[in-house]
Amino acid sequence: MTLLRTDRIAKHFGGVHAVDQVSLTVEAGEFAALIGPNGAGKSTLFALIAGQLRADAGRVEFAGEDITGSEPVRHARRGIGRTFQTAAAFASMTVLQNAQLALAAHARRHVDPWRPLSRMHAEAARALLARVGLEAQGQRAATDLAYADVKRLELAIALAGAPRLLLMDEPTAGMAAGERMALMDLVTAVAAESGLTVLFTEHSMDVVFGYARRLLVMSRGELIADGAPDEVRALPAVQAAYFGEQ
Repeated sequence: MTLLRTDRIAKHFGGVHAVDQVSLTVEAGEFAALIGPNGAGKSTLFALIAGQLRADAGRVEFAGEDITGSEPVRHARRGIGRTFQTAAAFASMTVLQNAQLALAAHARRHVDPWRPLSRMHAEAARALLARVGLEAQGQRAATDLAYADVKRLELAIALAGAPRLLLMDEPTAGMAAGERMALMDLVTAVAAESGLTVLFTEHSMDVVFGYARRLLVMSRGELIADGAPDEVRALPAVQAAYFGEQ
């Protein structure tokens, strides 16, 4: 089943064609990487898919529905989750409270300032933290977490809405090699357990070739390759546009 489809999607910033007529599909259950050099348009494409940016042309379809131009909150409620290059959480809250707030938001519940947050979705929040290995750190302030654990908390927040598609923008940026592999092992396990579809951008080739089962390559706003990792890696156009710059 095709879960995500973009049809000639485009976004221009002045004379810069950040995303230029990109058409792609992602099938349900895939674990794929979108790669390319800096400035290729990967993050812009993610923002178009997730609704943070409005396309200048083209269409985005999710589960057969045209979602072009919808607000980000509606994308999230349809089943699109996202993490960002720089992980962030509510630093003034505990790890558990961050998870509770994410669950409340996806349940469309208004947070009553007169009602303690501790009473809202507490059990579900603890279960959510357990999925990402943070159950023992629930009462810690988010600001006290190591960066690798902030990444895990961001993943938990993204999972709060039970997404069908998870967009991860450079999920291992700023992490040591062992931390990168541990996070991607976790994401792989979560995806296998829940049938989650994952599309991620990444510059670390050990992560890309260690985890992605399909590669999509962008250069200068265009999609220039799509296929199995070993096949894509050998293409002259990919070598020239991406690997030759390493």
